[in-house]
Amino acid sequence: MVDGEWHGVSPKYLGVEIVSSIISGLVLSAIAVVFVVLGTWFGWPALGVAIVIGVVTLVLAPRRVRSIGYQLRSDDLVFKRGIMFHRVVSVPYGRMQLIDINRGPVARALGLAELKFVTAAASTGVSIPGLVDEEANALRDYLVGLAESRRVGL
Repeated sequence: MVDGEWHGVSPKYLGVEIVSSIISGLVLSAIAVVFVVLGTWFGWPALGVAIVIGVVTLVLAPRRVRSIGYQLRSDDLVFKRGIMFHRVVSVPYGRMQLIDINRGPVARALGLAELKFVTAAASTGVSIPGLVDEEANALRDYLVGLAESRRVGL
């Protein structure tokens, strides 16, 4: 399974991002509407800003999804994400302590899962969202086996 190629997330993950963007935009807009109803001077500008933020996050959603990827190398897993703030994290197989699969309601409806990695370093916080359920399970099992074999040598 170690191939050195970059793997992207499922195109279905775009649905999760769109739903998340819509919900965030609606919550921001609802808060701004409360200020409009209360008659505050910044109510209408806040509503305008909330709408702009909602539209921008919707427009950027496909690009955000395409920016997420992972690579299995001989000694570590490399994870990347981000458009403006690009993040690349390398997680050595021997340092993986826990590999967890999470499924939110929208992701579960689309047959997707998120793989989370816990290491000794608290700041690592690596998670690969948008994996197809079968791929997430297979990758978790593979990485757990690698992590156990690499820890033995420490």
